[in-house]
Amino acid sequence: MDVKNLNDVPPFTTKDGSEIRELLAHRNSAIRHQSLAEARLPVGGATQEHFHPRAEEIYYITHGAGRIRIAGELREVRTGDAIAIPPGQKHKLWNTGNEVLRLLCCCAPAYEHSDTVITGD
Repeated sequence: MDVKNLNDVPPFTTKDGSEIRELLAHRNSAIRHQSLAEARLPVGGATQEHFHPRAEEIYYITHGAGRIRIAGELREVRTGDAIAIPPGQKHKLWNTGNEVLRLLCCCAPAYEHSDTVITGD
């Protein structure tokens, strides 16, 4: 049985500049076809615009507020919002709130640096 606590998972920086804590993926559990991580963006912070050729993502905002751009469309997001990001869609996330923006990121297949293409802003 694999049970991971967020407080026990070390952070690392993804290719787009996000700080994440990978809770479950092939690197640390029996899960093979997806990954679940928590990402954090500081106040005023942003990811680099990027896309994933293979992976689809779901972002679920757990704390804070921000703005997301997916395929050129801008939208304000906040705690409780779930965001669908299909493969190949350029996306960028900004923290526009006054606290650390925290979100769960589900990727299928699992997140890999090699499946992240930085496109700029």
